[in-house]
Amino acid sequence: MAGAPRAPEVEPFLRGCVYGAAPGVPYPRFDPADAARIPADTWQCAQIPAGVRLELLGDATALELDYTTATDDLGYRGAGAGTTFALWRHGVQVDEQPATLGSGTVTLALGGPADARAVVYLPEGMRPEVRAIRAAGGEVVPAPASPRWLAYGDSLLEGWVASAPSLAWGAVAARAHDLDLRNMGYAGSARGEIPCAEALACLAAEVISITHGTNCWTRTPHSAGQFYENTVAFLDIVRQGHPDTPMVVASPVLRPDAEDTPNRLGASLADLRRAMEEAVTARMAAGDEHLVLLPGAGVLDAADLADGIHPSDAGHARLAEAFGPPIARAAAGQTASPAARR
Repeated sequence: MAGAPRAPEVEPFLRGCVYGAAPGVPYPRFDPADAARIPADTWQCAQIPAGVRLELLGDATALELDYTTATDDLGYRGAGAGTTFALWRHGVQVDEQPATLGSGTVTLALGGPADARAVVYLPEGMRPEVRAIRAAGGEVVPAPASPRWLAYGDSLLEGWVASAPSLAWGAVAARAHDLDLRNMGYAGSARGEIPCAEALACLAAEVISITHGTNCWTRTPHSAGQFYENTVAFLDIVRQGHPDTPMVVASPVLRPDAEDTPNRLGASLADLRRAMEEAVTARMAAGDEHLVLLPGAGVLDAADLADGIHPSDAGHARLAEAFGPPIARAAAGQTASPAARR
């Protein structure tokens, strides 16, 4: 499946998108040519450009972007799905401007030293495409490459329900640790599907994170044994493409209504969490020296959940604090001994 090529002058600045455009999907997060092999809900999420952004350096005072947006139907996330262009530099938001439906031009103040990386987050929920980029009052160049972080997960990774894409835990952790996030978080639909494992196996990465499981409790119910074996199979396939790449696996974080409630196959979220951790621990004991387990149960409190399921901005910040440093250490090749990694 091939669509119109993306704007060549924008492409060098683009980060977070590893696949070519498809008709109506400029920044897909799964290979459009393989989309028939994944569930429809996964492909629907993969058309939302979560984590896709621009990164640049330069002494320009402002940045002009020509763009189009495809929709203003933001669904459950509302404005938090992304309705603005936001420019961050030196760990702070320098400017933010609203996006309009259809074609438009936005001007963002740059500010800061020329050698400081600037990151422009897109209005993800409006399905944007950046068609041109211009510098005002100076020059800009694409930012140098950062270590590639390939992240698989569910709605939390996709950014639900942070108040803006820049405040999702993956974006926060990537800024803090200078990582090139490729966000393969699919809300409501990340269940460890084999085609997703095959996709991870085929993509280049300095570090891989896997943070799913909640959708295996109720949306597509799994038993604990089924989830254990699926985790084993998922990791086996990713390892076929990445035999030595550091891989960080976080078991599901708190979801109060699911913790002790059996699904139709008799598994609570606590049961699924335990099954995932046992699968990872067994692999580590068998000699996988590049695997890190992060138990998810104690990372969030109920107060961190905006709707009882998804984190608030403060909850996303806690996820970034808990998961970001181990992922960054793994990217730098600093995985610990098996005993210390639990």
